Amino acid sequence: MKAVRIVKPFEVECIDVPEVKPSENEALLKIEAAGICGSDIGAFRGANNLVSYPRIIGHELAGVIVSIPADNPKGLKPGDKVVVDPYLHCDHCYPCRIGRTNCCTSLRTLGVHVDGGMREYFCHPAHMLVKMPEGMTFEQAAMAEPLTISMHGIHRGAFKAGEFCAVTGAGPIGLAAAMTAQAYGGHAILIDIVQERLDFAREKAGIEYTINSANEDAAKRIAEITKGDMAQLVVECSGANSAIRSSLDYASHAGRITLTGWPKKETSLPTDMITKKELDIRGGRNSANEFEEALELIHSRRVDMEKMLTKTVTAEEAPEVIRDIEKNPGSYMKVIVKF
Repeated sequence: MKAVRIVKPFEVECIDVPEVKPSENEALLKIEAAGICGSDIGAFRGANNLVSYPRIIGHELAGVIVSIPADNPKGLKPGDKVVVDPYLHCDHCYPCRIGRTNCCTSLRTLGVHVDGGMREYFCHPAHMLVKMPEGMTFEQAAMAEPLTISMHGIHRGAFKAGEFCAVTGAGPIGLAAAMTAQAYGGHAILIDIVQERLDFAREKAGIEYTINSANEDAAKRIAEITKGDMAQLVVECSGANSAIRSSLDYASHAGRITLTGWPKKETSLPTDMITKKELDIRGGRNSANEFEEALELIHSRRVDMEKMLTKTVTAEEAPEVIRDIEKNPGSYMKVIVKF
């Protein structure tokens, strides 16, 4: 069967791999669609020290159940269309025991710590599959995983209708976070330094406010938009140290900040500002128990993830597209590999 594999940094290929057989408590899936994620590009660059090589990538997955244990906890059956929750957890450590499985002390992510699902057939724990709504396309479903990341940042920040949410980073995760804030009845302010992405967000995705922080004082503009209050929630999605630092300026007094982006190095922060504003700062890692809501938001088009779909490609075309995304990231939002 076909699979997309990164052999080593800057070497990716579409290869034939042996067929897989499910073990106890696993389902066998026919993968129909797999999204190419920024983390896949990071693995291609060799920028993620959690990735070992060679590695089959792919964790944004949608497909059809070929076989599944009859006693699976969700009552799924062969022929059901499902998405994959790609975060393998132990179920025993403290975070797992309190339901925060995304914080598992031995967490393994498909395509990072273990081989992923960008292949024709894939085996996965039966209890970690989520049924797709009737009428949903596989392309839509494959974009549920990145939406869960954005939603998790919004949820961690306890966002409420009517509030202002400033989002730093207008890539797929940041754009989806801004779309989610608006779907929840709030006001999104999307901040980036790439004007083309901001234009796309405003014109194609309907984001209410956009700010190019390279051209204007973002904090001053946020103050104007919010009539001096600043943003009740800031969701940092870029991982840029400067954006992390600026999140303190963008947040209101008694505001909240969720750090979703992954910085490459430490950020120096003025803790006196955190104290003065009495800010709540929380991490936002992956997602937990948010796939069902993500599928509903996409299916209802309250969050129209298809607006950020750049193109679909075949498995054979995927290696060249991955190489091009690495060279020209501004030309792509989301690419789906169809099998």
